Amino acid sequence: MPIYEYRCESCAEKFELLTRFAERDKAQQCPACESTKTRVMVSSFAFAGPSDASASDFAGETGGGGCCGGACGSCGTGPN
Repeated sequence: MPIYEYRCESCAEKFELLTRFAERDKAQQCPACESTKTRVMVSSFAFAGPSDASASDFAGETGGGGCCGGACGSCGTGPN
């Protein structure tokens, strides 16, 4: 089961909950104020590549300094 992040519409508390995908959009109870006015947040995720690759392997590519090569466009080298 995945962990989903929620935000309470009543008190703005953010919390995580281990729940089934089918139950993801159901109202969940806020642990801070017990309100059921909660919303699933869009979360980012991390991906680990092959064990022999490290962040320093990519530091010299297309922008350096930890840039991922411009895929996000934040360094100005990505597609416009």
